[in-house]
Amino acid sequence: MGLEEVESQGFITSSVDALINWARKSAVWPMPLGISCCAIEMMAFAGPRFDVSRFGSEVFRFSPRQSDLLIVAGTVTYKMATVVRKIYDQMPDPKYVMAMGACTCSGGIYRTYAVVQGINQFLPVDVYVAGCPPRPDNVLKGLMLIQDIIKGERPLERGTIIGSEEKMYDIEIPTHGELVKA
Repeated sequence: MGLEEVESQGFITSSVDALINWARKSAVWPMPLGISCCAIEMMAFAGPRFDVSRFGSEVFRFSPRQSDLLIVAGTVTYKMATVVRKIYDQMPDPKYVMAMGACTCSGGIYRTYAVVQGINQFLPVDVYVAGCPPRPDNVLKGLMLIQDIIKGERPLERGTIIGSEEKMYDIEIPTHGELVKA
């Protein structure tokens, strides 16, 4: 191949990891889990004013088997925690979690036995979005942080794209009886 052919046709150089990560970060499909008031801000984040489609995430999937980003928005009770965990377990690997709002991240103003004081007690959280409720532009920043995480991964080396081995998190959800004893 001569220099003239290269100048006329052009060429691209990249690694397979970089191409896979570019495709993955440009097509993150969120699973919205709006439990309380933060869900309104999550809806605004998906609307035309903040335009999440610029980042390739306008396709909200309401089936966990078609999603790779779980956005938990709102107050999570211990009764609801098992449902949230079940939804997370049904998502295919690689998967990511965004905790949106003060109640999701730390229990917020609800210091009661029924409210989980942070979903990191039963889910591995990748990005925390602060606020009560967080503004939609903060949620966009959280999505961009998820995309940065994806961009820096080595999918072929890690084995999540080809020859995936399942990595289960074994985090127990405390029951009401265990909380009373503590």
